[in-house]
Amino acid sequence: MALQIANPNVVRKVEELARRTGLSKTALVERAVDRQLNETEGPSPPMTRLTALLAQLDRIPDRADAFDPLAWDEHGLPK
Repeated sequence: MALQIANPNVVRKVEELARRTGLSKTALVERAVDRQLNETEGPSPPMTRLTALLAQLDRIPDRADAFDPLAWDEHGLPK
């Protein structure tokens, strides 16, 4: 299936990059798409930052003198 790029500015950039690198326009587009796919694999950047933050919070040791206002049952639920 053919891909048509209607934005002349994008076409000009692809042609310039092809000239500079010696790659075909198809190879350039494939490389750009591959890079973008690799960057978007896995969790999104906000989720990655959230996961890192949660990992830091998990490393904070529990304090023996901490006060928990709720009583808990044997199932880990508040009474």
